Amino acid sequence: MQANRSRDTSPELAVRRELHRRGMRYRVCFAPLPGVRRTVDVAFTSAKVAVLIDGCYWHGCPDHYVEPRSNVSYWSTKVARNSARDEETTALLRKAGWTVLRFWEHVNAEQVADAVEGVVRHARGERLHEFAVELGK
Repeated sequence: MQANRSRDTSPELAVRRELHRRGMRYRVCFAPLPGVRRTVDVAFTSAKVAVLIDGCYWHGCPDHYVEPRSNVSYWSTKVARNSARDEETTALLRKAGWTVLRFWEHVNAEQVADAVEGVVRHARGERLHEFAVELGK
């Protein structure tokens, strides 16, 4: 399992590239809660928006998770623990005032970036670029 990446996965990189292309700047693999050993994939600290991109296999995607054929009890327990930890992390972040956005790895990077950009700009009190262009600004 050492070869499995905990950060800089292909889906994360695709989302980060798209967000950067749109002019959005963020923190990567950021620990938003002092004293808690949890990180978020992308963090917008000024807007307090945390973005997590969950792998379909490791987090039990309802559409794509397939139980392995060997060592089923170990893997099903592991995925259940991961899901429980995800819920706990989301609850802790929300309690600390963060907006939490979770996406499955199979979601298109542009769709993820659209959602993230909208939430971040709203949290910052900004208008989306399209609206500013329509107004001639």
